[in-house]
Amino acid sequence: MALVNSVLGPIDTKDLGFTLMHEHMVVGFADLYQDYSELLGDNPLERIVNELKRTKAGGVDTIVDASTTDLGRDLNLITEASRLSGVNIIAVSGWWLEIPKFFQGASIEQLTEVFVREVDEGIANTGVKAGILKAASDYGEMTAQAQKILRAIGRAHLRTGVPIMLHSYSPGEVGRQQLAVLQEEGVNPAGIKLDHSNDTTNVEYLTWLLEQGCYLGLDRYPGRIPSPTARTNTMKTLIDAGWADRLCPSHDRSAINYVNTDWRKAEEERSVYNPHGYLYVKNVVFTQLRNMGVSEAILNNLCVTGPRNFFESA
Repeated sequence: MALVNSVLGPIDTKDLGFTLMHEHMVVGFADLYQDYSELLGDNPLERIVNELKRTKAGGVDTIVDASTTDLGRDLNLITEASRLSGVNIIAVSGWWLEIPKFFQGASIEQLTEVFVREVDEGIANTGVKAGILKAASDYGEMTAQAQKILRAIGRAHLRTGVPIMLHSYSPGEVGRQQLAVLQEEGVNPAGIKLDHSNDTTNVEYLTWLLEQGCYLGLDRYPGRIPSPTARTNTMKTLIDAGWADRLCPSHDRSAINYVNTDWRKAEEERSVYNPHGYLYVKNVVFTQLRNMGVSEAILNNLCVTGPRNFFESA
């Protein structure tokens, strides 16, 4: 057992319960909710809380909000959403893909200090401590700036003991590059989760990552390419191979998705695409796995054991 920072304070890993390891409350830009909340439509906090209450009633206990500052991270918003809904929310420190000019001149050491502070002391002036570290690389080879962020995240992990989640382009096997950099920094792969791993059906690559000691975020549901069924077939193959305890299914969903002038129409379209919201994995994917012969014991622990092991391994 170990303690994990949530937005409302530390949680023992045994109390995390059913955990979705890669979601978002809002996706946008820094200070979007605080400065321009009217762009998010009517009563954004109320809409988020209502969805979280539905999610809680459906059996989800904890959500990792993977929004960094450049994805619209707002600690006041997610703290209030957690308090009002009863869902534990874990915030991240780190950086996503768009590295602005004011970051590009910073050294690895300076960035490390930023990320360590957000874990040990709190983010901005909120007092909320990050419970996970995040870095990202996408199409093609890792850029120099992305590598700088990644090395800083690795060093912050070694100083804080907080695990690492990686936005990774699985079809291009970018995780191999990310893992190599982190291992150069001395990071044990047991503290690393490669997210968006179900964007590929290449089981050989995914198995290689697991064999290094990593965890896999199978967190793009429903998804279109590969299809939802193809994603579940990949998960079933990994479960059958004995890796269930290191898989972290999730959705990469946001309760409010981007700024849209016709937000009501946008939400209607999203509800048609995925009427289950944050419960798609429980309602649809687990039903598919059950029909494929996966045992109830594995299903009952699939979003419990993997996340708990991940936090404890780090």
